[in-house]
Amino acid sequence: MKTSAGLLLFRHTDDGLEVLLGHMGGPFFARRDAGAWTVVKGEYEPDSETAWAAARREFQEELGLPPPDGQAVPLGEVRQTNGKVVTAWAIEADLDPATVVPGVFSMEWPPKSGHLREFPELDRVEWFGLDRARTVIVKAQAAFLDRLAEHSA
Repeated sequence: MKTSAGLLLFRHTDDGLEVLLGHMGGPFFARRDAGAWTVVKGEYEPDSETAWAAARREFQEELGLPPPDGQAVPLGEVRQTNGKVVTAWAIEADLDPATVVPGVFSMEWPPKSGHLREFPELDRVEWFGLDRARTVIVKAQAAFLDRLAEHSA
């Protein structure tokens, strides 16, 4: 079973609660919006690091910025349709998406071409109101938005 951990940044604005989501990079998600946005997260091995340590490390790797300090609100776990278990925490913080320097991954592209290409882990990050976020986030991760809303009520 694969495991991931991540941080969901949130802020209060005049328009209500907003969350920071990342659009998954690479050719499979390039033209997708719904279901292509995610909590800033990444995989880890539970035998070698804690979920909390992984969430902070992955934030740094995915966005090229240190994870914010602040009170972490545990959002629990969800199981995605691919079987991966994701653990997340919410932290109230502001972040300018223009400051992000995304990490990259390599893959053969086009398939069976023998050519390795690099793609950003997240090709962009944006702030979303909760209603809009629910329409674009990976389906199972919408539970994190609901849990955050309950906490912030």
